[in-house]
Amino acid sequence: MGDDFNKITLGNGIRVVTKRMPHARSVTMGVWVNVGARDERPEESGLSHFIEHMIFKGTEKRSAIEIAKEFDAIGGQCNAFTSKENTCYHAKVIDTCQGTMVELLSDIFLNSVFHAKEVERERQVILQEIKMLEDTPDEHVHVLLAQAVWGNHPLGRSILGRPETVAEFDSETIKAYFGRAYQPERIVVAAAGNLEHEAFGAMISQAFSVVRERNHFPERTVPAMDRVITAHPKNLEQVHLCLGTKGVHVTDPRRFAGSVLNVILGGNMSSRLFQEIRERRGLAYAVYSFLSLYSDTGMCGVYVGVDQSNIKEVLEIIIKEMKQIKEKPVDTAELRNAKAYLKGGLYLGAESTENQMTRLAHNEIHFGRDVPLEEVEERVEKVTAEDVLELSRDIFQNDAASLTLLGPVDDERAHEWVLPL
Repeated sequence: MGDDFNKITLGNGIRVVTKRMPHARSVTMGVWVNVGARDERPEESGLSHFIEHMIFKGTEKRSAIEIAKEFDAIGGQCNAFTSKENTCYHAKVIDTCQGTMVELLSDIFLNSVFHAKEVERERQVILQEIKMLEDTPDEHVHVLLAQAVWGNHPLGRSILGRPETVAEFDSETIKAYFGRAYQPERIVVAAAGNLEHEAFGAMISQAFSVVRERNHFPERTVPAMDRVITAHPKNLEQVHLCLGTKGVHVTDPRRFAGSVLNVILGGNMSSRLFQEIRERRGLAYAVYSFLSLYSDTGMCGVYVGVDQSNIKEVLEIIIKEMKQIKEKPVDTAELRNAKAYLKGGLYLGAESTENQMTRLAHNEIHFGRDVPLEEVEERVEKVTAEDVLELSRDIFQNDAASLTLLGPVDDERAHEWVLPL
């Protein structure tokens, strides 16, 4: 562990991880809570995301406008996001203003009042956000795929929730969930930039030591994954399709082979799907493969936006490329180039204080330690063609290949278009 990384654990269990980047003039801080959409009961769907919005709507000593003005006054950037498994409140400021950033972020995180009038106002904003997602088909199709694949499991629900559930949330519901879910052992404060470990840790300790242990929070359950084919007819110019298969979870030793496999399949402009579907045949503008990694499961998938008349041809290409990857080892040059792409992205991203902060939190939540870039590079470099072949044979299976289509599509024909893997 070098001088650039430091970790302390407060008496209440909150972990604080910092990375010193003396060449930077900024500091990025994130308060991470290992709670997200998958931790909600059906009637709570969208509650984590609702809390994310409400955190900025006023504390015991600051109104929403005062919070915004104070961040603006130091030229800072402040935002938040909710995922299936985490909620993060983050900010970035110049290094001379890090004390103000800590005071502001800790205030909104620890002292938000969740006023009833603000809840009602923000409810309308979130309902509009849900509609906006439905009007963004290249994003909405991913939500529909998750619903199809994971079914009634919490991973199958939208992070935003449903209009029916969002309509029922009130101030007391939000306070109760916040108090139940935001437990200190689930909280990680991560920061990266031009900071001093001891001084920054002291500020966090002073602010966050007031958090007390809460009642037990339910453990997560692992979902099953079945083959599901769904079509959602909608008056659009394109059909947006996602084909999803099994994947790897976030701590699976095979995740490095999964990353290489994803790059080769459709992860960049020289990938097989991009070259075949877009460059050689001109069938689509947007085409890519993706990995969704969770703490205990995962998905590998492909997205394409395509003309209705070309659905069958595009699906045939996707299936063909998946079958080729699991039937024949990738060649040396293709493997080498995929590794170089991953390593390049790893080190280019490391120059950003935001990315470094995110890596710190991710590694602490999932591994409980710092994972040096050199270790990741080494693990990527060790991936062999046989590793990629073995993984593809495991995850590209017919009984777990699901298709979701959104757009001007005949739902009765959807089953005809998926060939066996």
